[in-house]
Amino acid sequence: MNRSILALAAIAGLAGSAVPALAQDVQFELINNSQLTLMQFFASPTYDQYWGNDILGNRVVRPGTSGTVTIADGQTTCIYDMMFVMEDGQQITGQTDICESARYVLQ
Repeated sequence: MNRSILALAAIAGLAGSAVPALAQDVQFELINNSQLTLMQFFASPTYDQYWGNDILGNRVVRPGTSGTVTIADGQTTCIYDMMFVMEDGQQITGQTDICESARYVLQ
């Protein structure tokens, strides 16, 4: 598994059976099936109008790689908006239920 992805363990998530009734960390597998390198990754609860910090920091996610990502923001919500900024500047947005999914595939 790509080392840069392993370092992602600090943000967004999807856990097969994790249902946060109380604030807890949620994990999911992020898969980059696109042809571009993922440069920035933001996630926030749908009710929050701010993206917050870039989860990747100075790391990137190359095409064809995957790894575990953790959302450790103390929230009790499951629905998150996500924004991915690719190497060409393209912004891809999506929404997912991090409590129901075990992975997020970036196409």
